[in-house]
Amino acid sequence: MEGMDVDLDPELMQKFSCLGTTDKDVLISEFQRLLGFQLNPAGCAFFLDMTNWNLQAAIGAYYDFESPNISVPSMSFVEDVTIGEGESIPPDTQFVKTWRIQNSGAEAWPPGVCLKYVGGDQFGHVNMVMVRSLEPQEIADVSVQMCSPSRAGMYQGQWRMCTATGLYYGDVIWVILSVEVGGLLGVTQQLSSFETEFNTQPHRKGLHGPYPFGQS
Repeated sequence: MEGMDVDLDPELMQKFSCLGTTDKDVLISEFQRLLGFQLNPAGCAFFLDMTNWNLQAAIGAYYDFESPNISVPSMSFVEDVTIGEGESIPPDTQFVKTWRIQNSGAEAWPPGVCLKYVGGDQFGHVNMVMVRSLEPQEIADVSVQMCSPSRAGMYQGQWRMCTATGLYYGDVIWVILSVEVGGLLGVTQQLSSFETEFNTQPHRKGLHGPYPFGQS
């Protein structure tokens, strides 16, 4: 299948298979890395377990039994909708990161796909958001609620689309965050929620119409 052919170095595979480690977490990590993060840890553990935790055999089993049956969806990153280049956020600030993505393939995405955090800085506790199935060439925005770190600096994290069966696909999606005291983007995003909250509060006595500070 197109995009699935991988020329694995036999010497490299032999080295890993001869490590003799019984640490399953290490084997899962190496298996996932060798597959280019095509499978989540649970999927890697499945193939390792069925081959008695032999890394070389597990890799072979994956390509022998799974590749012919896998139809990998396609996804292309289009643009950053929020947190674009040159924008900054104050420390400890809630914000919404939004990306624009496209189903760049010829088939609709399967049901149950999601966007998952895969590496770098996570910016909060959310590590996965469900994404609706896009039709071929359809474009959509995907948003994740995040929080900036407490210290100023440059931060980055990576997210990827993933099927319900644990197969990662499409472009790696980046969050590149500049945290600065006095950053404006997070404040700008908070204005709408502040305005909503203000408008739902009882009006103070002496205030008239749309003038929040009264009229002279």
